[in-house]
Amino acid sequence: MAGRLKAIEATFVQARVDGVTRLEIGEDVWAITLFGHSATRLTEELKGLHARVAPDIEWIPQLGLSRHTPVPALIGWLSPFLELGFYRTLDLYGDELAQPIESFKPLYRMAKTAGLRLKAHVGEWGDAGSVRRAVEELELDEVQHGIAAAQSKAVMQFLADNHIRLNICPTSNVMLGRVESLALHPIRRLYDAGVRVTINTDDVLVFGQSVSEEFLNLYCAGVFNAAELDQIRQDGLGDNAHPTRVIATR
Repeated sequence: MAGRLKAIEATFVQARVDGVTRLEIGEDVWAITLFGHSATRLTEELKGLHARVAPDIEWIPQLGLSRHTPVPALIGWLSPFLELGFYRTLDLYGDELAQPIESFKPLYRMAKTAGLRLKAHVGEWGDAGSVRRAVEELELDEVQHGIAAAQSKAVMQFLADNHIRLNICPTSNVMLGRVESLALHPIRRLYDAGVRVTINTDDVLVFGQSVSEEFLNLYCAGVFNAAELDQIRQDGLGDNAHPTRVIATR
């Protein structure tokens, strides 16, 4: 329990140092089991961290789901968090082949009814078709990673037409071997196809990159020029989503 809270505290600290003004982060619903099965207790701990470490940052609280957990357990853990009316986004992560994407529809219908913005990790390891299927089945507003969509002109057109944004973590993609190098990152191809993209850091304690460094890395690799990077930044801030910092919790 203490270690998980410390990791979230470190993320708040790093975001403050980096000048981040909006921070999207939260906890896996499974963590309720570490706090006496009390969603309220866990949430108050997170609120306390935010107030103490980074009160000037707008915090967008997120709930996470692991693909490796049986759906009935996830439903039981998610429900008390939704009842609080505090959380604003939902994310799904883990092995993309652990369970069929359709298995999670009941959870996403619950979250949609509660007014949460819907996201999922997909297309980091899967193919372009898996990205479209997840968007359609779960009615996603955003996709975490989603870089496999660049394999298909049809899927990129689908994402562009439906204004589905991809929250991309370039350094993570390279370090995990999903992309050969930053210079060859498919974010450029996605951007040119009209797909909305944001540039983000993945788990900061693992990949060691701030948001500013992610932007700078792409500039130095010749992927985007300064004007394009600023447009991506401004576009991400222009709606109800909050991409300034997306923590792709695993």
